[in-house]
Amino acid sequence: MLEFIAENWVKWLFAGVTALLGFLYRKIELTLKAEQQKNAAIAAGVQALLRESIVSNYNRYSDKGFCPIYAKESLKRVYLAYHALDGNDVATELYRKILAMPEEKRDEQ
Repeated sequence: MLEFIAENWVKWLFAGVTALLGFLYRKIELTLKAEQQKNAAIAAGVQALLRESIVSNYNRYSDKGFCPIYAKESLKRVYLAYHALDGNDVATELYRKILAMPEEKRDEQ
């Protein structure tokens, strides 16, 4: 029995190490996949909040008929973040409409 162990201990050691590495790899792979799903969900949520901000700003300033320069600058930052998260739908058109608005209230005569 001792001869068998002495002759095969290296094989058993490598088999054990290989099994351990396989287990660890699978565990890391599952953890990474779960984190990627969470990150995708967070990105989708942030994108939705940024879209809502753009829509809200459009509604507020289209009712006023103008959009101050500070609001446009803030909206540019919001839109850049929104676009970086692959947002590019109705909010893009609203963003362009806000930028085209005058920056001061026009006097009505």
